[in-house]
Amino acid sequence: MWDFEADSFDEAADHGLGQESTRRAWEDLLLPIVGSGPARVADLGCGTGTLSVMLAEHGHHVTGVDFSRRMIELARRKRASAGVDVELICADASSPPLVDGQYDIVLSRHVLWALPDPIGALRRWRDLLRPDGIVVLVEGRWHTEVGLASHETSALLGLAGFQDVELRQLPDSALWGRTITDERYLAVAGRGRL
Repeated sequence: MWDFEADSFDEAADHGLGQESTRRAWEDLLLPIVGSGPARVADLGCGTGTLSVMLAEHGHHVTGVDFSRRMIELARRKRASAGVDVELICADASSPPLVDGQYDIVLSRHVLWALPDPIGALRRWRDLLRPDGIVVLVEGRWHTEVGLASHETSALLGLAGFQDVELRQLPDSALWGRTITDERYLAVAGRGRL
């Protein structure tokens, strides 16, 4: 399905970040969380690599993982066009073939809701983090009645061993390129200890 969606994926303002105001809104949201770096970031379910490339342009070391070969192919084109170094891997984002304990940030946007075992995925993602690392999720419960409400994501993070979950609603139309009426949010949590 995602191979089929890939060629039109960036048409959504928040996917392609083609409008300057939308790109700036995502930079304003994510860069303060990721920090001045350089941070090691695993962008899981990276799609066409928009956020991976954006973070690399700001000096971070990014590895993007996506299950769709076509998405990764388009991400490679985007990486080449931007002239940045992003490692791109075609693999299952829920169980990425990455080395444990090596990442400052695990980033995932609009992925957790679609996974068959979200707790298992979160536990795997937690293993990727350094002791002081954080997971950064952008999720939502969309007008189509699919997705995860913020309280559901918070509970999943807790069950997976994350601590200090912070939720921030994201109603700003600049992030989405249009006015929204559904729930979209950012969840940030620390690796914690089990």
